[in-house]
Amino acid sequence: MLEQLGLFSGSTLSEPYTISQLTAHISRLIDDDPALGDLWVEGEISNFSRASSGHCYFTLKDAGSQIGCVMWRSVAERQRYLPTGGDLVRVHGRVGVYEAGGRYQLYVDKIQPAGVGNLYLEFEQLKARLEADGLFDPQRKRPLPRFPRCIGVVTSPTAAALRDILNVLSRRYPLASVLLSPTQVQGDAAPPQIVAALGALNEQNDVDVIIVARGGGSLEDLWAFNDEQVARAVAASRIPIICGVGHETDFSLADFAADARAPTPSAAAELVAPDCAELRAQTMGQAAALTTVLQGAIEERRWHLAEQSRALKHLSPTVQLVQSRQRVDDLLGRAGAA
Repeated sequence: MLEQLGLFSGSTLSEPYTISQLTAHISRLIDDDPALGDLWVEGEISNFSRASSGHCYFTLKDAGSQIGCVMWRSVAERQRYLPTGGDLVRVHGRVGVYEAGGRYQLYVDKIQPAGVGNLYLEFEQLKARLEADGLFDPQRKRPLPRFPRCIGVVTSPTAAALRDILNVLSRRYPLASVLLSPTQVQGDAAPPQIVAALGALNEQNDVDVIIVARGGGSLEDLWAFNDEQVARAVAASRIPIICGVGHETDFSLADFAADARAPTPSAAAELVAPDCAELRAQTMGQAAALTTVLQGAIEERRWHLAEQSRALKHLSPTVQLVQSRQRVDDLLGRAGAA
């Protein structure tokens, strides 16, 4: 096969190609093939990693073979979706040769979950419509309360997200009470339940802030939080809402509509709850500083009081009378001497 491609024309047993020459020739053959310069490939993600440089490296495989893939940082930063191990994806790019390693690989410029192209289109269309309606306007977003007395939580009562939230709140801010408004967070029944759960908390007079939470998952798993009615209910809440749905790379329409967004449920709890230990340390530091200031002020007032006392002593009638007597005695003495 190599001879049919002409790789060894001009090469002999006495003058063979070097490895670099052979690899460069293969690279040119691949670069010259237009079919390999613009193609879509479907497969399962394996060994996905993101280097400190921001470049992404992963393997795309099926039952019979695999190919290494590279996605440069400039490309990765433009993607709305970055995969995890086991995801079935479609990638677009070109095949090239990494000559230093002597291997061919796929240079990816687009990536999307396989079979969810229509979901992405629906997401973008609904996002544009809600944005036009003003749901994502930064001017309508409210600050979260600094010291909430009651924190509402909208999530599944059996979810790991709830355990994570409760662990963070009990560690950081046990002073606050927690009111759970339970709901499904996945499936067709989830959107109306989430809307109802938000409505139930909004009927409570003592809830200061609401956490809407769900752990990570696929796009389909998180789709309930892209429902139009859910996004509108989040935006319409009279109580400030922080949304902690999925992982750091997951964004939902509920995130955009909320007053604040956190990358995970635990992070949402940390943003809502001040750290009591930190507050205690700050309070003690401020008390010490105030004590120092007050002690300085007291010493200054004591000095002024002593000065005023000395001044008043000279002006008192008794002192004036004594001094007058001394002057009289002095004058009488002088008169007698004359």
